[in-house]
Amino acid sequence: MSFLTLDLNLLRVFDAVMTEQNLTRAASHLAMTQPAVSNALKRLRDALGDELLIRTAHGVKPTPRAELLWPTIRRALSELEEAVAPASFDVSKAHATFRMAMADATAVLWLPSLVRAIENEAPGLNVRMVPLTTREPRPMLLRGDIDLAIGFFPGVVAQLAGGADTPIRHERLYSGQYVCVMRKNHPLAGSELTLDAYCAANHLLVSLSGRAHGLTDEALAQLNRERRILLTVNQFFTAGRVVANSDLVTVLPRYLIASTGMTGALISKELPFKLPDVHVDMLWHERNARSPAHRWLREHLTAMTGDAIERVQPSR
Repeated sequence: MSFLTLDLNLLRVFDAVMTEQNLTRAASHLAMTQPAVSNALKRLRDALGDELLIRTAHGVKPTPRAELLWPTIRRALSELEEAVAPASFDVSKAHATFRMAMADATAVLWLPSLVRAIENEAPGLNVRMVPLTTREPRPMLLRGDIDLAIGFFPGVVAQLAGGADTPIRHERLYSGQYVCVMRKNHPLAGSELTLDAYCAANHLLVSLSGRAHGLTDEALAQLNRERRILLTVNQFFTAGRVVANSDLVTVLPRYLIASTGMTGALISKELPFKLPDVHVDMLWHERNARSPAHRWLREHLTAMTGDAIERVQPSR
């Protein structure tokens, strides 16, 4: 293949199909017919000598060569678009709907300020919240199911920070510490929390997946200790209610205690072992990186972080 003879319009079609993972949606996005999209893909396959996209029951599946090419093609197209037609953006006149995924406690902290900003500055923007049930939101971002994810994604961020070639982008919003949380009149509330006392208690674990094992259990295993997890829940609000009305103890990021709605009934204690800091990161797909409305959303969420955390004053 000679690059001089390659029709660069085929790359726009390829990018749209990779983004949508569906020929019909890609055709609609490009204002083309589906046969025209299929024909463009055939020409690109012939030029590159690879199938690129294979039809499945749910759309199309990219080949390894397509996965390798896409980040570079996406970046190049974005830079060309910005250079040729820089967008003038008036947020007060913008109309867009964003799908966001985050845990309930995270949403409690960030959404009130975001809603006020939309009401005051961007009345044409809408937000649709999607349940976050995993520490691996990249498939949702790649499929276009969501536009943004906010939460604790240690495995994902470690790979991104390591220079993984991926269209997923991230920004650190906040870092904090884990503490042990219990009701104010809990039998362990009146004294220093020891490792023996901690391990002897019954525990609640906030687990998005329902798996009864977490960072705390890994830290205890390093000490040849373990705990009994009597209950797992997938909402921080539920965790606060249960712990405030039982003898269960739980481990939470300190800044999330207030978002349980039970601050007055709970206390926190320093853990008798070391856990790594908890980091809140924002993830998005680079196809949205240059969207003015999406950039406005990201910038506001970043700016709101300080206000969101300052409003949280958990009991100690």
